[in-house]
Amino acid sequence: QVQLVESGGGLVQAGGSLRLSCAAAGLTFSRYRMGWFRQAPGKEREFVTTINWSTDTTYYADSVKGRFTISRDNAKNTVYLQMNSLKPEDTAVYYCAATRRAALPTTLSEYDYWGQGTQVTVSS
Repeated sequence: QVQLVESGGGLVQAGGSLRLSCAAAGLTFSRYRMGWFRQAPGKEREFVTTINWSTDTTYYADSVKGRFTISRDNAKNTVYLQMNSLKPEDTAVYYCAATRRAALPTTLSEYDYWGQGTQVTVSS
């Protein structure tokens, strides 16, 4: 079955950086668009960023644009999220997700598979 496993979360001070990884198994990774979402306590899960199959198209939520970078390595079946200049409001559980949809998917319902999430906590 399909498995998406996130790692790399942790506690970091404001202004710091973290790099999240999401390892995929059970699917033809290079055929899936990948995305990152996050869910803060008491809030709905929200879109962060997405990347297409060939890495040449990315899209970011305004709240992370210029600070976060999504990338993927199809040879390693892994997608990454480099997070710089972290703010306390970035504190959330971060989830990776996979979809075969060709259109730019920014909503939860457009993704077929989800990971379990990794906690990111940014202290002020």
